[in-house]
Amino acid sequence: QDQIVESGGGDVQPGGSLRLSCTGSGLRFVDYNLGWFRQAPGKEREGVACIGWSGLPTYYADSVQGRFTISRDNAKNTLYLQMNSLKPEDTAMYYCAPCIEYANEYGWGPGWGHGTQVTVSS
Repeated sequence: QDQIVESGGGDVQPGGSLRLSCTGSGLRFVDYNLGWFRQAPGKEREGVACIGWSGLPTYYADSVQGRFTISRDNAKNTLYLQMNSLKPEDTAMYYCAPCIEYANEYGWGPGWGHGTQVTVSS
């Protein structure tokens, strides 16, 4: 049975940082391009970042470019999202999911875990 868990979320002030992790068993992370998407109440799901199975290429939504960094450790079956300079508009539930690129467009599959909540407020 697949068991994937996202962690690392929390409450943080604007300008702060968080590091999200996605890890688990049952799935070989190296077999997938992986990414993060977020869902805020009343808003559409937003793809945040995507990373190739080997660690390249990487993609970021314009809203997080220059502030977020996606990375992975296939040996540890773990995906990361380093989030710096956080803004209130980054508040959402964050999920890890497989992602794909086609014709310079990116898409994200269903979230693998239950998500981790990020709340940015003063």
